[in-house]
Order: sequence, then C-alpha cells, then structure tokens
Amino acid sequence: MADVVGLAKLILQQQERRAVDRAANDGFRAITFQSDDGLTLYARDYGGPEIADRLPVICLPGLTRNARDFHSLALLLSTDPVTPWRVIAIDYRGRGQSDRDANKANYNLGIEARDVVSACQYLDIERGIFIGTSRGGLILHLLAQMRPDLIAAVILNDIGPDIEANGLKRIRDYLNAAPPRSWSEAVAFLKACHGRYFPALQEDDWREMAAAIYRDIDGKPVADFDPAIATQLLAIDFAQPLPDLWQYFDDLTAVPVLVVKGEHSDLIADKTVEAMRDRCPSLSVLEAQGQGHAPLLHLEPVLQRVRRFVSEVT
Repeated sequence: MADVVGLAKLILQQQERRAVDRAANDGFRAITFQSDDGLTLYARDYGGPEIADRLPVICLPGLTRNARDFHSLALLLSTDPVTPWRVIAIDYRGRGQSDRDANKANYNLGIEARDVVSACQYLDIERGIFIGTSRGGLILHLLAQMRPDLIAAVILNDIGPDIEANGLKRIRDYLNAAPPRSWSEAVAFLKACHGRYFPALQEDDWREMAAAIYRDIDGKPVADFDPAIATQLLAIDFAQPLPDLWQYFDDLTAVPVLVVKGEHSDLIADKTVEAMRDRCPSLSVLEAQGQGHAPLLHLEPVLQRVRRFVSEVT
C-alpha cells in the first residue's frame, strides 16, 4: 500500500511540474524596457513585429498577476492559422520578472499606466487592442484619458468603473493568507479560495493557474509579486464607499468595448454592467459561464468571442 501511495504522490508531482513547464513554454520573445523612473520592466512578445498587417493585442494582468496569465491566450492568438496577432503581455513593476519598487507608494494605477505607455514606446506600438483583466482594466480607464491615441479597442475582463466591496475584501484576505508550502498545497489553496466561483475549471486549469501565479524556487511555489502590493489592501477602509472611475470610463466609450463578466463574479455587479451599457450603447457584453473573478479568456466559448472581437477592430 505504501508503494501505491508513493507512486501516486510521484505522479502528482510530475503533473504539477508539467503544469509549471507548460507555463514557461517558448512561443514568445522576452523583452525588458525601462520605466520613466529607471526600473527595468519585463514583457512577453508573442508573434513579434513581423505581424504588421493588423493591430497588436496588449494584455494587462490583475493586481498581483503577471504576463503568464495570458500565455495560453497569447499562444492561441499569435499562432492562429488564418489571422495571427502579435500579442504583448506585460509584468507591471513589482510583479513577475519586473523590478520591485523601493518606493511602495508607486504601486498605483497612474504610475502603472505610465509603465504601459513606456512599453508601447519601446516596442514602437502606436495603436493597439488592449485586454485588461481586473487591475489591468482599471489601468485602461486612466490610459484612455492619458493616451487615447494608443487605444483602438478594449476588452475589460470582469472589471468596470465600480468595484464591489465584498469581492475586494475576498481578494484582500486570500492575498494576505499564509503562503502554500508545496505545489500540491498551492493548487489546493486556489481551489479552496476560488472553486465555488469556477465550476467550469478542470484539474489542469487549476495547476496551470498555480503555475501562473507562483514562481518555482527550489521546487516550491513562491508568490510572484512584491508583498507590499497585497499589504496595501489591508489599509482600505471598507466603512467608506470605494472610489469609482466613471469619469474615466466615459473616455473609453470612444472605442469598441467588450466586457467579459464572470457568471459568478463578486467584483463587478450586473447593475454596473447595465450602467456601463447606458453610457456606451455600443458596448458588448459576454458572460463567462461557470467562471468567477476573473474569467480565463482562453477557455471556450470565451475564446471565440475574444477572437471575433479583435478581428472586427480595424
């Protein structure tokens, strides 16, 4: 019996390692560029500048997430047999392979929006289709006011100008929880935190999510972001209304907008989506069935809708 248990553990460990390896597959060019205050920042360039006959897709991840979140989506789009796209996925400062910032106050939307501008300047991108997941979507609200010329179209992945306090509290709590001690614990932790919101996910999806969130150091998962980013959430006074970004959202309505909303999301409410549609009648909405905050965009049928949306942008 002990041999059977040992073999089962070995198989599980091999599966976990394969998930980590898949998240690190080739298919992109790793690039570094400088922020305007001197940090070295990181991005992935899928497809490369040789795909010049259509607009690039620029992917902006969530609060503590990184470019690996978009790996599967970026591979699918950049290797599309009919209409391949160049896809850029960015690590903000303090996340992934970008420098940590000694001044923790610089982890804010305005400075991170400037970093996105720096990435576009470095890559000679004058205009693109932007996908913003959670925090990335908030950054796009500010970018629409700072540099509207950069934005040809926007996909807001489970985010809008109003954030639900209960969803943000949940994010605060799991980001500040004790870290997992092994890859199996990391997968179990993610399923415990998010499982009831994501009934559509399969076991491989959870392992790939863990590989995107955590960095492998000596065989153990380590959260791949500056802990100060999570600590900031502890200072939020939830007795007060959360600030909104409606004045910035109005600047986004000049371009095509697709909102992907998780069926079980607790961060963006249906009433917020309806208010967005009232202010932007051309806005399109897709509900990601069986997913919560934030939907995985490479899963069907979401992928087909994303592909169609970017295809229609000129």
